[in-house]
Amino acid sequence: MTYEPEVRERLERDAKEIIGRYPRPRSALLPMLHLVQSVDGHVTQHGVEFCAEMLGITPAQVMGVVTFYTQYKREPVGDYHVGVCTNTLCAIMGGDQIWDELSEHTGVGHDEATPDGKISLERVECNAACDFAPVVMVNWEFFDNMTPAKAKQLVDDLRLGKEVLPSRGPNRLATWREASRVLAGFPDGLAGEGVSAGPESLVGLKLAHERGWAAPSTDADRERPDEPVKPEQIAEPPHEPGKPVPGEAKPGSQEGRNK
Repeated sequence: MTYEPEVRERLERDAKEIIGRYPRPRSALLPMLHLVQSVDGHVTQHGVEFCAEMLGITPAQVMGVVTFYTQYKREPVGDYHVGVCTNTLCAIMGGDQIWDELSEHTGVGHDEATPDGKISLERVECNAACDFAPVVMVNWEFFDNMTPAKAKQLVDDLRLGKEVLPSRGPNRLATWREASRVLAGFPDGLAGEGVSAGPESLVGLKLAHERGWAAPSTDADRERPDEPVKPEQIAEPPHEPGKPVPGEAKPGSQEGRNK
């Protein structure tokens, strides 16, 4: 199976733009795979062959990359790919239970899609959002402080076509194919929308401002940066080592926008 002529023409145009960003064509393979995934929904055999042809490498070399990175899918993916973090902190906070109940609720397992093609599930590793554990992602957008009930309501709303907004990020949730095109390097103009850092992520910065903490001086700030730092040049800690810092941190709560 090959691409239809108009699809092939569009792919070639986009591929040439991607390749032009790199000093060597083969360096463009990662975004190229996202590009074909944005067209086919997953990395198909003709997508692999297209990448190999455009980059002057073999299909085996392309497949070596496809099978290494989990963001490249070799089976059909739903319009909304739901990733449940079950790494350490999220698991402790309920991620495993969310996964179990969501898998039972949808009737699909890891990297499987529902028959209607709307939802697919994935057990994902750390999403770098431990402040908001347990976290669920939909097409790589964050849904914070989740519960089994909220996760099931989320996928039900997505299947019904209701508007669903991530806890942080743009004011519109992209489909899987749209998100893949963004990852290929074609912005959708939504990167600056919505909340970026929630209160939990900013607690440390708030405490530093309140207590006058600052990072140590850099070498560029020293008169002779090539000389070793002398003991008297090291600033005293803001409190006695080994003793708790006075005051009490009261982090905010980020419940997200979906109730």
